[in-house]
Amino acid sequence: MSTARYTDLQLDALRELANIGAGTAGTALSSLLERPVVISVPNAAALELADAVEAAGDPEDVVWAIAVAVHGNIDATALLLISEDDAGTICTLLGADVEDAHGRSALQEIGNILVASYVGALATMAGFELELRPPVVARDMLGAVVATVLASNSDGHDLALLLESELEVEGAACSLSFMLLPTPDGVEELLNRIGLGG
Repeated sequence: MSTARYTDLQLDALRELANIGAGTAGTALSSLLERPVVISVPNAAALELADAVEAAGDPEDVVWAIAVAVHGNIDATALLLISEDDAGTICTLLGADVEDAHGRSALQEIGNILVASYVGALATMAGFELELRPPVVARDMLGAVVATVLASNSDGHDLALLLESELEVEGAACSLSFMLLPTPDGVEELLNRIGLGG
């Protein structure tokens, strides 16, 4: 299947949905961290998977990844990618060490909040009913993480919605990449539901 090319208007709409989700996530993380959190989504793109991986970073970079299976009106995999340095920063803010089980649990919780907020905003705007499965945390090279996620989905994916996000907590900034890997029909259905279908 050839990947659809989305208009600036469609991508702006997806970015706006992401910003709504970011606001929800910021509120939830502020409560968890007990300090102000600001999350922004400066860039949104709908890319072929190989291009999305390249945009997220060097495939050989080691990252922390939180993967969440999404089921309902559309089926997808949500993937949050965090560099090692930024994962360490986030864990430090939570009083945890990224190298131990407590740190892993902290990253899982942060990932769960962010993914639930982004996916929840999309679901609300599109009128979808979506169910999130428990998050899975992995640490590996970026390329390997994405390949593993794809291998676990028998229908395969060739399109990714990529939301590059910036998280700031009391001056400490972290960059995150959020990917939604829907089945091909899922992206079209999402755009149709928000009135931007081709």
